[in-house]
Parts: sequence; C-alpha cells; structure tokens
Amino acid sequence: MSTVQQPTNVDVAEAGDTGGIPQAIRDYFTRVRGGDVGSLPAVLGLIVLFAFFSLMKPDTFFSTFNFANLLNQGTAIIVLAMGLVFVLLLGEIDLSAGFTAGTAAAVLAVALSSWGLAWPIALMIGLLTGTVIGLSIGLLVARLGIPSFVVTLAMFLALQGVMLLIISEGGTIRLRSDFLIGIMNQNMPLWGGWLLWAIVIGGYAFVGWRAISGRRKAGLRATATSVWAAKVVVLAVLLGVTVYLLNEPRQIVRPGKESCPSSGDAPLGCIPVIEGVPWAVLVVLVLLVGLTFVLSRTGFGRHIYATGGNAEAARRAGISVQGIKIACFMICSTLAALGGVLIASRDNSVSPTTGGAQTLLFAVGAAVIGGTSLFGGKGRVMDAVIGGLVIAVIANGLPLITQQSGIQFVVTGLVLLVAASVDAISRKRATPS
Repeated sequence: MSTVQQPTNVDVAEAGDTGGIPQAIRDYFTRVRGGDVGSLPAVLGLIVLFAFFSLMKPDTFFSTFNFANLLNQGTAIIVLAMGLVFVLLLGEIDLSAGFTAGTAAAVLAVALSSWGLAWPIALMIGLLTGTVIGLSIGLLVARLGIPSFVVTLAMFLALQGVMLLIISEGGTIRLRSDFLIGIMNQNMPLWGGWLLWAIVIGGYAFVGWRAISGRRKAGLRATATSVWAAKVVVLAVLLGVTVYLLNEPRQIVRPGKESCPSSGDAPLGCIPVIEGVPWAVLVVLVLLVGLTFVLSRTGFGRHIYATGGNAEAARRAGISVQGIKIACFMICSTLAALGGVLIASRDNSVSPTTGGAQTLLFAVGAAVIGGTSLFGGKGRVMDAVIGGLVIAVIANGLPLITQQSGIQFVVTGLVLLVAASVDAISRKRATPS
C-alpha cells in the first residue's frame, strides 16, 4: 500500500504564495466572468461619480467640509441598509424600515422629554421598539406565511399613523440629550482619528494573517502573503488619507465673517472651525465589524445564507427556517431603530417626516447597489456601506449642479435599475444551463 505524504508547513506556505498578486488578479477576473461581480459595479460607479462631481464643482464638492458632510449624510442610510441586508439575504423585503426608524425615534424623544428618563434608558426603549416591530413582522411572515411585501406594506401604513399619534400632526419633539445629538454633530479629537486608524489597520492585518496561518497549518491553500500585504497597504493608505482630510480645519466660508479662535472668548457671530473624524464614522465601523463577524464567522450567519439560497434544502438540513426569518426581521428593525436615532441626532428633533419620504427607498437602493442580491443568498454588510456612499454622493453632488430635485430621483432610480440588472444578469451567468 502506498502512503500519501502530508505537505509540510514550508510546502503549504510556498503553495499559498504561488502566483502572488498577478495570480490573485487573474482569479478575481475569472470569478467576475463567471458572474460573481460582487461590489465591483458599485465601486466603479462610486469612483466615476466622485470624479465627475469633483471636476464639475471642485471648490464645493471636493472640499474637506463637504467630504465630512457627505459621510454624515450617508450614515443613517447605511445603518438602515445594513439591517435590510439581513432580510434581503433571505429573499424577503421590509418596506416598513423607514417608518420603524421614525417610530423608534419618536418613542426615544418622548421618553427623554415627557417621561424624563436618562438617555441610556430612553435609547434602550427606542431600540426595543424596533425589536418588537421586527418580531411582529417576523411572526406574521414566518408563522402565518403572509408574504413579507404585504406585511411590511401594512406596517408601512400603520407606523405612519403611530407616529402621528405620538407626535401629533405637524408637531416636533426636540431631542433633549447632548450625548445623542453629539453622535451626528460632534467629532473625535485629532489623535482619536489616528488611534481609530491604527486599530482598524492593525485588526485587519491580524485577522487576515491569522486566517492565512490557520489554513496553512491545516494543509489548505491560503491567500498569498504578498496579496495580504497589498490589501493592508491599500487599506492603510485609503483610510489614512480619509483621516488626514477629516482632521483638516473645515468651515463654511461667509463674506464678512471671521473664524472663531480655538481658545478664549469668541467674537459674536464668528464661524466655528470644525476638525476631526465624526463620531458617526465610529458607529458605522463598529456595526460593520460586528455584523460582518455574525454573517461570516458564526453558524447563525451560515444558516442565513443557506436559508436564502434554498429554504427547503435548509429545512431538510435541520435549520430552523422560521427562527432564522424571525431573527433577521428583528435585526433589520432594530438597526432601523438605530438609524432613526441617527436621523433624530442629525436633525436635533423628531417630526412626522422622520424616516419618511425617500429614506426607505434610499436604504433598499443602497443595499442592492452595493451588491446584495434581491433574490436572496448573496450579499455582505459591506455592500450597505458601499451602496450607501453611492447614494450619499448622488444626493450630495447633484444639488450642487442643479436645483431640480427631480433629476436626483431620476439618476438614483437609474443607478438602482442598473444595479438590479447587473444582479439578474450575473445570476444567469452563474447558474449552469
């Protein structure tokens, strides 16, 4: 009998580095040709849009003040889209996410102003409001078998009424918490931005190297060391440039107005100088890391992908499909509630329009544009971030060129249609005939 020689650590390490970066590029384009385009269209679209608006309005769009404003504009949409990714992975939809955000924000504002609760307790009540709404939707969809489109459309209408009952038509409730308002309106100290940069780069490098080492020890083919190093360097440069720009002093320039001094008494009517990474960026990063870990490193995440790919096969494999659906709707609505808190923080108040208008459409558009499939089984939390940035760039850049809001809706709709078309085409190419 012949024996199979197990590869040594040296053999595996060398095999993992075969081809290096050129081979990794060839493998990537092979996957793209096979229909696995991922977030590539969204990334290319983001680059094109950013370059276009920078050329058209270099003094306004391509400025540190507008760059920070763009990030703040997209934060709430990104958080809502992160929640919707969980539902879309199942091939379901949640049309009520926007007004779930508004209802949770209204409950939070009432808990602060009318009930006089401390902000941590009020925040917990607001988030639990979203969780309960998600539980209700999940039970109706999973237990009774009502299509999610119908259930969430009914919630879309009902929650508008709930908001009017809480706030009263035409009313506004001020958000009485400096901490909550500061989430979207305050910035980290300059050293805090660089500390965050170091933590993100160090964590990304450590996790990547640990995965490579683990696969090599198991005798499996691993990512080339050169590819890992290139990814770390590129991410470090991109995030480093971002932190540098956000740490630069920025302000709205107004004729006849002087800048406020950094210390001492400020003259009346002076324009404050703003600098630092917005705290909202930290919120998005924490959610991105945590939710990505849930989807990619836990059994629960694998069950979500299995259910979205083929619910019947998942059920036969022993997965609680109903439980997975209920949990995903709860996650979606809880994140929607958090998105409502961020909207209220940005506006300093809650009104009947909070979470309404195009909020839901932009959130769904962000998830789909980023690469999450409408058919279920394919998507990442990172898709919400990339798609949300695309939406934010469009919403931020178009008003600088034209004041016609209709053009913004037309362009956003066309971008969403292209993203859905790419998704459908890639699925056809990936499915063997």
